[in-house]
Amino acid sequence: MTLIQEFKNGVCTLTLSRPQVFNSFNKEMAFALQNALDECEKDDSVRAIVIKGEGKAFCAGQDLAEATDPNGPEMQSIVKDHYNPIIERIRSIEKPIIAGVNGVAAGAGANIALACDLTIAKESASFIQAFSKIGLIPDSGGTFFLPRLVGTQKALALMMTGEKVSAKDAVAMNMIYKAVSDDSFEEELTKLAENMASMPTYGLGLTKRAMNVSFTNNLTQQLALEEQLQTLAGNSADFTEGVNAFMEKRSPVFKGK
Repeated sequence: MTLIQEFKNGVCTLTLSRPQVFNSFNKEMAFALQNALDECEKDDSVRAIVIKGEGKAFCAGQDLAEATDPNGPEMQSIVKDHYNPIIERIRSIEKPIIAGVNGVAAGAGANIALACDLTIAKESASFIQAFSKIGLIPDSGGTFFLPRLVGTQKALALMMTGEKVSAKDAVAMNMIYKAVSDDSFEEELTKLAENMASMPTYGLGLTKRAMNVSFTNNLTQQLALEEQLQTLAGNSADFTEGVNAFMEKRSPVFKGK
C-alpha cells in the first residue's frame, strides 16, 4: 500500500506511504493519489482534504530508481501521466485541500504542497526545488505557483540554486500559510482541517474557482466572474443558514450546499 486513506469529521486524510524512500513517488503511488482525489471529489461527506506524508518526510519527489529504470516509465510519461493530473485535480476540486508538511518536501513533493490551498508545516520541515541538482527543470506546477507566491527573482534563485528553505523562512516569504512547532503539528493540522470542513464549503469552493483564474483575467472579467459566483453563493443553503444563525445568535451548521 502506497497511500493511506482515512476519514473523520468531514476530513479525508491522504497519507503518502513509502517512508522507506521518504515517500518519493512511483507510478503506483501517483495513480493511487489521483484515484483517491477523485473519490474525495465525488463524496459529499468529504468536506476537506489533507495530504501529508508518513514518517520523517512529506515527499522527496520522484523515485529516481523508477525514473532511471530502462523498463520503467519515460520522463514524459512521469510528468504527463503521474504529476500533471495530480496538480490539475488539486486545483479543480472545489473543496479545501491542505498540505500537512511533516518533513522535507523536495522536487515534485514541494510543488504538490505549494499547489494546495493551504500549506501548514512543522518548524523542522523544509522545502527544496531539487531539480537543478540533477539537470532537470521544476515540474508539478513549480514554475507556475512558486513565482506567484514569492516573486520571480526569489523563485528563480530557489529553482536554480536548489537552496533549502526552512518552514519559518517559507512563511516569511509567503511560500506557505503557517509553520508550527513539531509537537503541536498534528493537533494544529487536525484543527485547521476540521475547521475548514465545518465551514460553508460550497462558498469556499467558489472562492477557489475565482482564485484559479484571477491572475489571467483582467479586472472587468474578474468582476463579472465575482458577480456570477456571488449569485450562486447567495442562492445556496449555506448562505441561508449563515444568515439565519447570525440573526438567531447561534452557531451555524453548514452542509456545503
